Amino acid sequence: MEQVKKKLLCIEDDRETAALLEEVLVERGFAVSLAYNGYEGMETLFREQPDLVLCDINMPIMSGFEVLERLTEIAPRFADMPFIFLTALAGRDDELKGRKLGADDYVTKPIDFEILITIINARLARVADTEQGQAAVNLTDREVDALTWSARGKTSDEIAQIIGLTKTVVDAHLNQARVKLRATTRTEAVVNAVKGKLIKP
Repeated sequence: MEQVKKKLLCIEDDRETAALLEEVLVERGFAVSLAYNGYEGMETLFREQPDLVLCDINMPIMSGFEVLERLTEIAPRFADMPFIFLTALAGRDDELKGRKLGADDYVTKPIDFEILITIINARLARVADTEQGQAAVNLTDREVDALTWSARGKTSDEIAQIIGLTKTVVDAHLNQARVKLRATTRTEAVVNAVKGKLIKP
């Protein structure tokens, strides 16, 4: 049976660089989607749910920093998805900012493709190891989101506003997650989810 290709999303406003990235990564066996600004990148990310994102920092409409910050705010379920910045900015402050936002790696241009491929494979292998440990508890995306915000101290009303659902629906997701995690209380469910690395608070 043919192995399923890992899906990569490249968000890069320079079309020549984007085309080169696509060519190299497809040659290495990846399925690649391209987006040419941060807003388009966010749309593609939610539509295709890639396994890993490569993202330029200096882009029109939304910077790479803004993409990662917004993603972290509205979709905690993507917390385990590797996010790698590609940039011509080699400054320490920029790298620190990226890492504080949750970026997994920071690759400067011109890109050394052998190093980039090594980083991509290492990050995907780490995710695969984590997913094996999570397989026994099959939480939905919404359950992950609700548990994550609960772990961050948000009430059901606040979570409902953040993720665009009603309080009743949020409570239903949290109760379903509690049952799956074999917890008697919501707090215990959150603790179990954190211990099992199902969420990142």
